[in-house]
Amino acid sequence: MTGLHPPAITGVDTHAHVFRQDLPMVSNRRYSPHYDALVEQYLAHLDRHGLSHGVLIQPSFLGTDNHFMLDALRRYPQRLRGVAVVDASISDTQLDELEEAGVVGIRLNLIGKALTEYASAEWMGLFARLGARGWQVEIQRGIDDVALVIPGLLACGVTVVIDHFGLPTGGIDAGKPSHQAFLQSLANPQVWLKLSAAYRSQSDIAQAATVLAKARHAAGGIERFVWGSDWPNTQFESQTDYTEQLSLIDILLPDTRERTQVLLTNAAKLFGFATCN
Repeated sequence: MTGLHPPAITGVDTHAHVFRQDLPMVSNRRYSPHYDALVEQYLAHLDRHGLSHGVLIQPSFLGTDNHFMLDALRRYPQRLRGVAVVDASISDTQLDELEEAGVVGIRLNLIGKALTEYASAEWMGLFARLGARGWQVEIQRGIDDVALVIPGLLACGVTVVIDHFGLPTGGIDAGKPSHQAFLQSLANPQVWLKLSAAYRSQSDIAQAATVLAKARHAAGGIERFVWGSDWPNTQFESQTDYTEQLSLIDILLPDTRERTQVLLTNAAKLFGFATCN
């Protein structure tokens, strides 16, 4: 597939990254890539595994310079959507430019960040502007306090997408108030969960299955769950690959109808791919 014509939706990978190692990177980054991850390589993975569409997530180490991701979105607009990283002071004109390129939301990588910063008037003002656009806010934060961020975002009218199973290192303990708050948040119809990168919370298949069962019960079903490969699996390249990450969903959701719902129906709805058909 070249991306020039709208392909029928056969499956959506909702979490992948593209970058080059020679791009400018933020000074406080936790990781620096030693290789390139190009959109053509990513699309080849989609094609090889029978998936039609993908979502590019701006890597944290590139900061708010989204131009490399935007270039990929503009080259393959029928197959890709994007989630950007932005400053709270971003203008509406700049948001317009992102939207025109295929961006549907922003990502907050809150690992190691003070949550109070994102409760400021400037950030809340941005979230309200995003809510008016119908955008999503994607959150990467550990399960112990991710639920603290969600109410303020929901009050601004955005859709909240929680990355990587909620990063439940050690599993979900419903006896912990913070874990119970996470589960309760999944019952909100504006909160979605990515079944992705279980390895980032040191979870094996059995642990991921247990987390999924608890999340599924809390959410009242799988209608707001989506899958992502987390390609190219930065920092875990030697431990996993695209095929293994896709096989995870086959194991977690052995029922074909449920797997189709997560890989296709849910993802197309969340990222607006239905308009491509």
